[in-house]
Amino acid sequence: MARIKGIDVTLYEKTKTGEDAFNKAICTEKAVTVHNVLVGQPTAQEVQELTDLYGKKAVYTLAIPKGDTHDWEDCRVSFFGEDYHVFGIPLKGIECDIPLDWNMKVTVERYE
Repeated sequence: MARIKGIDVTLYEKTKTGEDAFNKAICTEKAVTVHNVLVGQPTAQEVQELTDLYGKKAVYTLAIPKGDTHDWEDCRVSFFGEDYHVFGIPLKGIECDIPLDWNMKVTVERYE
């Protein structure tokens, strides 16, 4: 029996290091490898809804493994040799109610 397995994704965690003259946060990024992340395509309906809601085009949906404690909101990720930006709010389910290894999903757009 084949087992579903994800890929390694590089997550660039943001850490606030100060503020500029306009009180905007200055952040540094630290690369962290997250193992066993599933990468899938959003449905046409999801793409349309997310475009209407955020004005951004969803390229992939990532399923994050249970027990992951990283902050995925508004960060950069790399996989398949490309960079992407997480947008929207990460959606998380109750770990014990979900039968497989993943309980959170995030949506990414192409990073330009």
